[in-house]
Amino acid sequence: MPAKKTTILVADDELKLLRLVTRNLELDGYATLAATDGQEALALVETHDPELLVLDVMMPKMDGFTVTQRVREFSSVPIIIMTARGDDQDKIRGLDLGADDYLTKPFSVDELLARVRAVLRRSQLSSHSGPGLGPAITIGDLRVDLAQHQAWLHDEDINLTPVEYRLLAYLAQNAGRVLTQDQVLEYVWGPDYAGETHMLQVNINRVRRKIEPDPAHPRYILTKVGIGYLLSTRP
Repeated sequence: MPAKKTTILVADDELKLLRLVTRNLELDGYATLAATDGQEALALVETHDPELLVLDVMMPKMDGFTVTQRVREFSSVPIIIMTARGDDQDKIRGLDLGADDYLTKPFSVDELLARVRAVLRRSQLSSHSGPGLGPAITIGDLRVDLAQHQAWLHDEDINLTPVEYRLLAYLAQNAGRVLTQDQVLEYVWGPDYAGETHMLQVNINRVRRKIEPDPAHPRYILTKVGIGYLLSTRP
């Protein structure tokens, strides 16, 4: 019996690009779902439960930012946003709302497939192999269980995306040790993401909002200016 194909939902109101992206994903062995507006994309997510979403930012009825925000209310499925703008603001906004990665139009087929593989690989690592099995790491009211791939604060489950969990678990494994930005980027996202500091900063802020009593004055995840981050052992 053939293995079930990974299903990717692609949403874009530019039909030529939509056909190009879905066709190349299918040639690479994926199953695809296609939507031409945000409302249709959200409905397909709810009914078909795809393994990855590739969402254009500018769509009719509901834009990609709103779809991302709505999906994050009930799912941690990986999301790649597509934007025609080259500035960082759209990237940061999408990441801040819960997207895992981005593509800036125009992009090549090779770049598309590389980003898709990287995001799926990170999701599978967080779900199955994780950063390493071992006992739970407890720091103050925060507990990270590397075997169960879960984290708790005050004994309540923290709702983390795969990237957020992988980031927190890596910091927890190195609690008390300063990790450079490039060390974290390479471990969590991969060697192709060196220098993507905004990607790291946005995800650090997302995790802080979920674990810090006062995210503006963090006690757990501390910034070492010009170097990187550490998880404090004395929150």
